[in-house]
Amino acid sequence: MTALPGASPLLRDVFGFDAFRPGQEEIVDAVTAGENVLAIMPTGGGKSLCFQLPALIREGVTVVISPLIALMRDQVRGLQEAGVSAGALTSGNTLEETEAVWEALEAGRLKLLYMAPERLASGAAMGMLRRIGVSMIAVDEAHCVSQWGHDFRPDYLRIGELRQALDVPLAAFTATADAETRDEIVQKLFDGQPPRTFLRGFDRPNIHLAFAAKDGPRRQILGFAAARKGQSGIVYCGTRAKTEALAKALRDEGHVACHYHGGMQAEDRRIVETRFAREDGLIVVATVAFGMGIDKPDIRWVAHADLPKSIESYYQEIGRAGRDGAPAETMTLFGSDDIRLRRSQIDEGLAPPERRAADHGRLNSLLGLAEALHCRRKNLLGYFGEQAEACGHCDLCDNPAEVFDGTTAVRKALSAILRTEEWFGAGHLIDILTGTETDKIRARRHDQLSVYGCGGEYDKRQWQAVFRQMMGHDLVRPNPERHGALQMTAAALPVLKGEAQISLRKDTIKTASRRPAVKALVNEEDAPLLSAMKAKRRALAEAQNVPAYVIFPDRTLIEMAETRPTDLDAMAHISGVGAKKLERYGDTFLEVINGAVEEVHPARRKLAGRSAGTLYDGLLEIQSQLARGEDGTEKPLSCSASLLAKVAQIRSTDEAGLTRLLGEKRAERFAAAFLNVLRAEG
Repeated sequence: MTALPGASPLLRDVFGFDAFRPGQEEIVDAVTAGENVLAIMPTGGGKSLCFQLPALIREGVTVVISPLIALMRDQVRGLQEAGVSAGALTSGNTLEETEAVWEALEAGRLKLLYMAPERLASGAAMGMLRRIGVSMIAVDEAHCVSQWGHDFRPDYLRIGELRQALDVPLAAFTATADAETRDEIVQKLFDGQPPRTFLRGFDRPNIHLAFAAKDGPRRQILGFAAARKGQSGIVYCGTRAKTEALAKALRDEGHVACHYHGGMQAEDRRIVETRFAREDGLIVVATVAFGMGIDKPDIRWVAHADLPKSIESYYQEIGRAGRDGAPAETMTLFGSDDIRLRRSQIDEGLAPPERRAADHGRLNSLLGLAEALHCRRKNLLGYFGEQAEACGHCDLCDNPAEVFDGTTAVRKALSAILRTEEWFGAGHLIDILTGTETDKIRARRHDQLSVYGCGGEYDKRQWQAVFRQMMGHDLVRPNPERHGALQMTAAALPVLKGEAQISLRKDTIKTASRRPAVKALVNEEDAPLLSAMKAKRRALAEAQNVPAYVIFPDRTLIEMAETRPTDLDAMAHISGVGAKKLERYGDTFLEVINGAVEEVHPARRKLAGRSAGTLYDGLLEIQSQLARGEDGTEKPLSCSASLLAKVAQIRSTDEAGLTRLLGEKRAERFAAAFLNVLRAEG
């Protein structure tokens, strides 16, 4: 299936891409044709293009509902930079920005209008949308409609009403939606009428997945960051206090780092967001509120200092790395305290019992990923319903886990839980198993139990790993009514009775320093040129007060460094260099690459990267040879650059038509030779 007429030229000239990414073309066709669409695509898979490009083809205004101001402003800046009339109506606008949006709407120029869902609560907003000629609604981060999701936004529930009121097609996009959330999106946004659904692969093969058991988490995070010094990264923490402490520790180690959390003043948060978008190599240590609104393509790593809430949260948070397709790395730390905290948060929440059971199931899936015995990517994709082979690009593929039969150890631990009537946590149970004498054990006469000292084959740390993995396999759970005491689940009974076996990982804790050295983005020879282009990009970005990647993303500069284009034609074929950016920045970056730029007539510049440009050059060469006639004795004669460009673009091989275009005098001298060039190219 091919994209509708008009899509391919816009893809090249506006967005700077020679071809669609896998899965984009069908979605663009469906959205352009006015179908209701639900597209689940991985972060970095090009979701925004799937509604931005159809918006340029379709008549009228496309309204984009997006959850965060920073996200909207980034996308609007990028579109405007590419020559697209786009605007956002947000509380963060200046008066001048809002006036410019209204002026463009009234003049009929605006193609994309971004709005936060909260604005839909206003009756005035609905009246305005009826008046401006909306032809389509696009919903970004559509999973926010799920009332049980971690990013729920109540005002997303109004979007379905808006679709019905305007009677226009709706295209919904998200990177994170299991089957249950997809059903909820269909119900809330499409009134239960199934849209055309596209479920694209969740795989992000450029992202390296890794987990590590906590063993001095601050040291582990500092080690991971040290191996990637100078690269942009995010560290997610479970508490506000930890973000501040860890950011300071990173600064003390020589990193450029700052913290971000919901307790900060709004202006301070905006400053961090702006710095992160514009600065290279900044590390932000944040709670999970950070990153959703930062459309920064060159985040090279994401680390979790604490276990995320669910596998969906984990996937969305690591998905903020490597959006440009270049290699990116992740590391997630986890420990028994994390698991206990997450279990208690679920049990102490206000959700009904069936929802709590589902949330425990989601947490189990994440713990299963953390305690996986084999390929993590295969495990992760399996959760989203995708079959995959071992990836060869995660910590378990790099260094396969050592597995042992943990049945005996688990049965001993379960026996200790059973004989203490499920009243104690892992610390006291380990003291019983290792035969440690403590006041607590003596006071409760637990040194008289048959299991006292039966686990002497393992030390305290090894038993901690056993209990952690037991929680990971959902054999035991902390009981909130007993202050976190471990309680057996139904899954533990077959193991306790000797009816089932269980394999565990040996607790070989890998520190960040044992990871292979991080790969350079370019080879040693191209690195100085890449640095020079980044410096030029930064200067341009600062002058325009925009993030650096709005000028060009890293992957575009990398391709320039590796291919070293010598002229505008070659530059036009670099991914990410559209017609507008070629016109605006082509000479600037050619000068950085080559030291000088050849002067090119404006008429020829417009043909850069197109076959008509090659034709123009051939016609110019022939004209030069015949400027004084075939024998070199006639009066000089030539065509203007704009006339040559017209000949190259029309490509007419009809002699009469070419004569009319050139005029009798020029046709007499050049027509026959020009026709030979045109026919040879045809």
